[in-house]
Amino acid sequence: MGHRNCRRPRKFYWEQVAEIRELLERYVRESSSKIDIDKYLSICEQLGQEPDPAKMPLDSSDFPEEVQVAFFIFSLLPDNWEGMSGTYMGKNWDGIEYFFKLYDVSNRKVILYIMKLYEGIIVSYRAEESDKKRKAEERKSKSAGGGKNYTHNVRG
Repeated sequence: MGHRNCRRPRKFYWEQVAEIRELLERYVRESSSKIDIDKYLSICEQLGQEPDPAKMPLDSSDFPEEVQVAFFIFSLLPDNWEGMSGTYMGKNWDGIEYFFKLYDVSNRKVILYIMKLYEGIIVSYRAEESDKKRKAEERKSKSAGGGKNYTHNVRG
């Protein structure tokens, strides 16, 4: 990601952070699809097209080392779910210091920043997807039911 203490201006560092954020957002969106790199390449081969790097699904190895370390440590943290609705609430961060010490993570601030950035993207993406699914179910139930159904007990 670059070194903050070098002679390059801070603007360069934050441009890198913005680029990584965009890649993380793309990575989260694409991770929900069923197409990985191998499938993408075989589809391109079948269609006789040249693979486009901009359209190619991302892999964790496509990211800088700091992001790969963040992915690894992030995967070790347990998930936190809301009990009644089953909503994903993010990670349980209680054991972060233990994992940093265990794996001798040197640049903890940067790794933690990337992890929190990644978590925020995942939580917002899952909330958006859940909202889309809920709205689709509402539209489906309205169209199928045709409004309110009244039943009357008529005896004759």
